[in-house]
Amino acid sequence: MRQSLRRHFGSWGFYREALSIALPVMLQQLITSMVSLIDNFMVAGLGDVSMAAVNISNQLAFISIVMINVICGAGGIYLAQYKGARDDAGMKDAFRFKALFSQIAALLFFCLCHLIPEEMLGMMTAGNAAKAELAAEGVDYLKFGSFAVFPMAFSMAMGSSFRETGSPKIPLVISAAATLVNTAGNWLFIYGNMGAPALGVRGAAIATVIARCVEAAVFLIYARRNKPDFYAGLTTLLRISGKLVREIFIRSVMMFLSEISWISSETIMVALYNGRGGAETVAGMAAGNTIANVFYLLFGGIWTVSAVVIGGSLGAGKLDEARVKARWIQSGAVIGGIVIAVIGAGLSVVLVPLVFSNLTVNARAIGLGFIFVILAYMPLWCLLNALFAISRSGGDAAMGMYADVSVNTLIFVPGAFLLAFFTGMGPVTMFAILKVTDIAKCLVARHFFKKERWLRNLTAALIRR
Repeated sequence: MRQSLRRHFGSWGFYREALSIALPVMLQQLITSMVSLIDNFMVAGLGDVSMAAVNISNQLAFISIVMINVICGAGGIYLAQYKGARDDAGMKDAFRFKALFSQIAALLFFCLCHLIPEEMLGMMTAGNAAKAELAAEGVDYLKFGSFAVFPMAFSMAMGSSFRETGSPKIPLVISAAATLVNTAGNWLFIYGNMGAPALGVRGAAIATVIARCVEAAVFLIYARRNKPDFYAGLTTLLRISGKLVREIFIRSVMMFLSEISWISSETIMVALYNGRGGAETVAGMAAGNTIANVFYLLFGGIWTVSAVVIGGSLGAGKLDEARVKARWIQSGAVIGGIVIAVIGAGLSVVLVPLVFSNLTVNARAIGLGFIFVILAYMPLWCLLNALFAISRSGGDAAMGMYADVSVNTLIFVPGAFLLAFFTGMGPVTMFAILKVTDIAKCLVARHFFKKERWLRNLTAALIRR
């Protein structure tokens, strides 16, 4: 028993080092989640319809965030390994890839928001009793808020690069400052305090744009003054190694397929359960998801620790060390998921009625039920995130693609339509049943993980070519 524990769990020194990397990332995500919580608290004062409209718009914006994350994640695989290999030129090229292609993704989303906003919102509210009201408010928020995607993409490229090179406290401080700006902007523009115009949901969008611009500006000023190893000036973004771009694109295509499969299946599920009732359904699920985002912070810690610890070991050529630490990260992730689930259950009972007191009783009940289901799945999701993160740190993006695409296509999406059209169950029950498919996803991931295709030094392979 003791020998088995030693095999699967590292020393306290290892976990202390991992926590020193993860906690600033988790704290940054906590701050971001609190901003979302404050946003929703302020918007909730406008009623169920406004709360629901903002949430649906943010669900669409989340698709752009996922795509930018794919780009930053693909570049980050190499950036972390170049850091381990102490190759500054390689780090700069990896950063150039992230900064350049994230802006291209941002431009695509921005164009969609201004060309077909009604169609995008209509897709998310089909069958909802308050569809017309939700679309009217949502279009306003989506068009104004879409301007935030450009500075947000730059900040994501910068922040992820600092984390992958072992400096997570810098994006933490900058994000905290942006949070204060966003909160102040909401207070000013949603309700018209201190002589500012009362703009409702449009005011929330304007506050987000201002905060994102401030965040990007501070990142840029800090990088220009302190010259981190990965930073390449914006005028040099096109001076990127064609060989590296090809390598990253191979990884990013597989990551894109994995993420687009996941986000598409989630979007279909949300659209289907949004049709169960009126604005109270959308508002309730939005409220639950806002609280749940506070618990999801553990995922960011898992991904960053994997990138820094595993990616650094692989880049330095220490493959046996990477194999051992990968086991330790998986075990620690599961324990972390259990702890978060227990603490989160107690906090949710207090937070939902306190923060969302302006919502209807039905909306609050839906939100609380949604949170409890999410917390029940936390240990499983933490393990799944650890498997994906470790694999990607070694360049194995195929594992995630196989797990996501197979399960989402063959089980999750067909199951969502079956439950929607042939049962009368509510959104929380639908969500709980559909997420059982993540057990199958974990089994597929474990199967490919054991093949150890992730156990590679990618920087050495590039040098040999």
